[in-house]
Amino acid sequence: MSAPSGTEADFDHAAAELRAITFRSDLVVREIPAPGGVAPSSIAFAADVRPDADGESIYGTGRLVLLHDPLEPDAWGGPWRIVSFAQAPLEPEIGTDPLLTDVAWSWLIDALDSRDAGYHSASGTSTKTLSKGFGGLASEGDGAQIELRASWSPEGPLAPHAEAWAELVGMLAGLPPGSEDIAVFGARRTIRE
Repeated sequence: MSAPSGTEADFDHAAAELRAITFRSDLVVREIPAPGGVAPSSIAFAADVRPDADGESIYGTGRLVLLHDPLEPDAWGGPWRIVSFAQAPLEPEIGTDPLLTDVAWSWLIDALDSRDAGYHSASGTSTKTLSKGFGGLASEGDGAQIELRASWSPEGPLAPHAEAWAELVGMLAGLPPGSEDIAVFGARRTIRE
């Protein structure tokens, strides 16, 4: 499907396309309530990498929101906008890498490009956080986390954009494409906010 424009029927078709995607087996994706007031139509998804029986993931998580506004906001340059979020805990030694934030952004761009997911007006932030527990949390030791927040205006089919986001969530969690049945060592449990 090419990225449609104008009508509610176009949005309904796009939402159905995203709901029909089959993601890698160790990424649990579910539809969640979309943020209100951002666009006339929106749909949102959450992803957790290899969640436990309670639905919690020590590996990584992400969110994807597809926004649709037939009035085509100037900043979007079209009727569609994708907003994404992905985060994962890291070993502290990896968190100190000065190129980590650049690499995280490049993984998103590479994932989009590898699927021929056309886009424009991309923007975002890549943030690494280092932490050290004190007092009652001293036993948790040192920790690190990478987080990527990005948005872009899609061109062409919308499914490749969601597939690229899913790849990014896996990459940040240390699971490159093709690693569905491979063990992950050294995952750190972090406190969710």
